[in-house]
Amino acid sequence: MDQIAEKPNAERWMKQIFGAKAAHTGGVVRRNVRWVEREIGRKAFEAEVRSRDFHMIESGGQLIVICNRGGMRVVC
Repeated sequence: MDQIAEKPNAERWMKQIFGAKAAHTGGVVRRNVRWVEREIGRKAFEAEVRSRDFHMIESGGQLIVICNRGGMRVVC
């Protein structure tokens, strides 16, 4: 199994992102892909999103996290 090497500030960064009001109310948070890769790494971020049963999509250099455990349907 792949181990995810966390960067020193990864835990603080995750708490900040997923502690936001949007994350607690089923909203959306987004971050620049390069910023995520630099700050904590894509694998660590994806693992955190998966652990919360949220959804994540990538578009235009952004990672968009839908902070809702319900079903998702892409309309267009």
